Amino acid sequence: MVPFAGYSMPVQYKSGLMAEHQHTREKAGLFDVSHMGQLKLIGPDAAAALETLMPIDVIGLPVGKQRYGLLLNDDGGVIDDLMFFHQDEHTWFLIVNGACKVGDTAHIRARIGGRCDIVTMPDHGLLALQGPQAAAVLARIVPGAEQLVFMTGAAFDWKGAQLFITRSGYTGEDGFEISVPGDKAEQLARALLAQPEVAPIGLGARNSLRLEAGLCLYGNDIDTTTTPSEAGLNWAIQKVRRTSGERAGGFPGAEKVLAQIDDPSLLERKRVGLIAKERIPVREPAVLENLDGQHVGQVTSGLLAPTLNQPIALAYVQPDYAKVGTELFAIVRGKPVAMEVSSTPFLPPRYHRG
Repeated sequence: MVPFAGYSMPVQYKSGLMAEHQHTREKAGLFDVSHMGQLKLIGPDAAAALETLMPIDVIGLPVGKQRYGLLLNDDGGVIDDLMFFHQDEHTWFLIVNGACKVGDTAHIRARIGGRCDIVTMPDHGLLALQGPQAAAVLARIVPGAEQLVFMTGAAFDWKGAQLFITRSGYTGEDGFEISVPGDKAEQLARALLAQPEVAPIGLGARNSLRLEAGLCLYGNDIDTTTTPSEAGLNWAIQKVRRTSGERAGGFPGAEKVLAQIDDPSLLERKRVGLIAKERIPVREPAVLENLDGQHVGQVTSGLLAPTLNQPIALAYVQPDYAKVGTELFAIVRGKPVAMEVSSTPFLPPRYHRG
């Protein structure tokens, strides 16, 4: 157990990180992610208000659907990445990162607190059931939940408790995130763990799973100093919010963010994937050098990928070195380790899209 975002959390259970990682890839892993922040924005102006904080199409998201979002500061830096869900006409459900939730809530209240009700949910737990057998497991416990498809969700009754379940997660696998009243969280977790396909999974495997899936970890791969374009997150910004779009701009840092989307030559660095040519783990914050020994970037996340059985990393490099196939060297304990720029995700995702 280690301190994490103000909580005591498991790095691994008895089987160990490697076994937990492979179990999630092959069967179903259960993660307690109750440290994450849950809140609701309620009111007829909630969608328009939320859209002023992010470069994302909030207004156009249908009821019953979920989307990935980015809270930005006035310089276009990422305050946090989050998931938001359109629950009903005037209700939006947000899940934010645990280490950021106090700051996020204060930021949201300060910017749009006069336009909608902001309701935090500290009395709710959050469980993530991830892996190819997750749907079969959940069908036994909460019948009907298996009918959801990727990035959709719904409310379900379980033993008198109101659950809110989305088909989503952060492992690259099919899976679900379950918001549950705190007084029912342990009971639900034990019911899931009683299923033969399910094992508990700790922070170590959560990190290795998301890295194989090419997903950013806030605080490592994105933070207030990185813009969406630098981080390779332009895919999350819909056309309606971009230059010449129907609702272009109107969010913090819009001038800089849209300029970088329109003219990539403005970027001074780009996030890339890396695969090592030797079986030597390359971890953050290893420096990256070019063939001439010049400093051209830095690793932000890295490890020996259990499924791929080779070292992988995410890093920021100067744009001239961001092309797939470019050879670089990571300096590990004073020695160069050959790396090659790779596309991400490192493993194809297996989301259930119907």
